[in-house]
Amino acid sequence: MEQTQQLTFTSPSLFKRLKGMLGVDFYRLFHTPMFYLFLVIAAIIPALVSMGSFSGTGQEAGNAWNIIAANTPLYVVNDIGEYANMNMVFIFGGIMVSIFIGHDYRSGYVKQLFTTHPKKQDYMISKTLSCTFAMACMCITYLIGGVAAGLFTGASFEVNAGSLVCAILGKMIMSLGWASLYTFLNVLFRRYFGISIALSFVLGTGIIIIGAAAIFGNSPALNIFLYGSSVYACLSSNFTAVLVCLACSLVWAVIYNVLGWLVLRRSDVY
Repeated sequence: MEQTQQLTFTSPSLFKRLKGMLGVDFYRLFHTPMFYLFLVIAAIIPALVSMGSFSGTGQEAGNAWNIIAANTPLYVVNDIGEYANMNMVFIFGGIMVSIFIGHDYRSGYVKQLFTTHPKKQDYMISKTLSCTFAMACMCITYLIGGVAAGLFTGASFEVNAGSLVCAILGKMIMSLGWASLYTFLNVLFRRYFGISIALSFVLGTGIIIIGAAAIFGNSPALNIFLYGSSVYACLSSNFTAVLVCLACSLVWAVIYNVLGWLVLRRSDVY
């Protein structure tokens, strides 16, 4: 009975704190020109890649949906062009997250925040969720740009609709895992803005997973990593791929949020 009363007492407090902090983060996000700039960048990227691949080459345009996802899971580099799909959002999304969180420290917002709101786990959760939303929005504008480019180049839109939906959902769900990673990196290197951006770029490209695949082979075991699961969401996906992406995102979100909370708890946050 006592435990039930304690849960009833503490749970609303957590949601109330998160509601207030999320409100501030989303307000800042929607009132930051950078957010809209990266949405535009995400829409332009597939258009540039598609037009560069198909225009002026004398070759017939391929499948428009390859700009969204590869036909099959790709871990080892076969054709670098096969990697030019929605996974690129996770590269530029990392840069956006670095700028968004980095501004907290450069502007002194964090000092003010932790003076009035000492729960550092709330900061990690709020930043993860708001950045997840931002990266998912980038996936949507990327999709719009990819469809527009396909129409412009006359590419084929033939695809298994179910697999396409699973691929898109899988990649959007992966935004949670990526946002968690980038939030942790920016908390860890909060005094070194350049390092956090560089690491976000390197990890977003999937170089580490591609290198591991080159050494150990194109193994489904690589799906336990963020980039591996992002690759797993492809045009031959089924609902299992969506579940794999969801599981990986949730596990890594917990891991990175706990690590970020420990960093903030045991060190000077300013």
